[in-house]
Amino acid sequence: MADDLKPMPQDWHRALAIVAHPDDLEYGCSGAVAAWTASGREVAYLLVTRGEAGIDGVTPEDAAPLREAEQIASAAEVGVRSVEFLDHRDGVIEHGLPLRQDLARAIRKHRPELVITLNHHDDWGPGNWNSADHRAVGRAVLDAVADAGNRWIFPELVEQGYEPWRGVRWIGIAASPHPTHAEDITGTLDRAVASLAAHRTYLEALSDEPAEEHARGFLEAAVHEHADRFGGRACVTFELIGEA
Repeated sequence: MADDLKPMPQDWHRALAIVAHPDDLEYGCSGAVAAWTASGREVAYLLVTRGEAGIDGVTPEDAAPLREAEQIASAAEVGVRSVEFLDHRDGVIEHGLPLRQDLARAIRKHRPELVITLNHHDDWGPGNWNSADHRAVGRAVLDAVADAGNRWIFPELVEQGYEPWRGVRWIGIAASPHPTHAEDITGTLDRAVASLAAHRTYLEALSDEPAEEHARGFLEAAVHEHADRFGGRACVTFELIGEA
C-alpha cells in the first residue's frame, strides 16, 4: 500500500526526547522508548515544565514535586535513567529565544542522533485542537536542532562549554496527525502501560478509573490505531523529519 508506514531507523545509538509535560511521552511513545533501550540504545528525557498546572485542586507548588517524581519513576519503567526538567511555566510556554536556547543547550549536551518530540501541529486531527504548550515546544525543538549546529547562534553556549552538534539525523514527531514511520511495540506494550500508570496522582485526578486500567485502555487503542498500515503490528507512530 502507498500509505504503509516505514520502520523507524535503527542505525543510531543516542536519542533525546523533549516534551512539554510529565506524561506527554507516556501518552505518546514510551513503548517505542522501551524497545529502544531494550536493544541497548541510550534515551534521555528533557521536560520543559514540571507539569505543575496539570492537576485541578492541587496547587502548582504541591503538584510540581509530585509530577516530577512520577515522571522519574515512569521513565525508569522503560529503561530511561536521565530525566531533566527546565523551569518554564506549565500552560504558558512561549516559543521564543529563551526556549530555543535551552533546547539547543540540551541537544549540544546530549549529542543525540535522534530527537523525539510531541505533535507540534495545530491539531491532533480534524476537530481536535492541540494545546499551546505542545505546539510551542514541538516547534522550538525543530528550530533548536538547527540552532544546536550553528556556533554563531547563541554563541554564549560555546563560552559555557557546549560545542555545536550537527549530528542529529532525524526528528521523530510522536502522535503526529501525519505519521510516516512506526516502531513495533508488540513486546513492550506492558512496559508502556506500567510507564503511563506511574503517573498515578495525575491519572486519578482525571477519573475514578484505576490508573492501570486507564493506561491499558488508552494504550491498547492507541497502538492499534495504525496497525493496518504496519503489517498488523501494535506500533507507535512518528512523523519523521530527516533522512528517509
